[in-house]
Amino acid sequence: MSTSVSDNPDQSRYEITDGGDLVGFVDYTRDGDEVVLTHTEVHVEGKGFGGTLIRHAVLDLRGQGATVVPECPFVKSYLDKNPDLTGAA
Repeated sequence: MSTSVSDNPDQSRYEITDGGDLVGFVDYTRDGDEVVLTHTEVHVEGKGFGGTLIRHAVLDLRGQGATVVPECPFVKSYLDKNPDLTGAA
């Protein structure tokens, strides 16, 4: 199956699909260059969809020059475990 992550700006969220089926999303709010990741839902556990979703969203937003603010506990935990995304050593 093919996994894909895309921004859905009309719903202010990044979505992850697997084989065309929505399996999760992370909501955000945008204020200028600041993007707050507010809530994450993943409907299929144990397949790495949550990590793939957050990694893609953070890299995409940073690539746009945005400052990412991890308000969601899942996002905070993921970034703590993946310092390469935060610039920490």
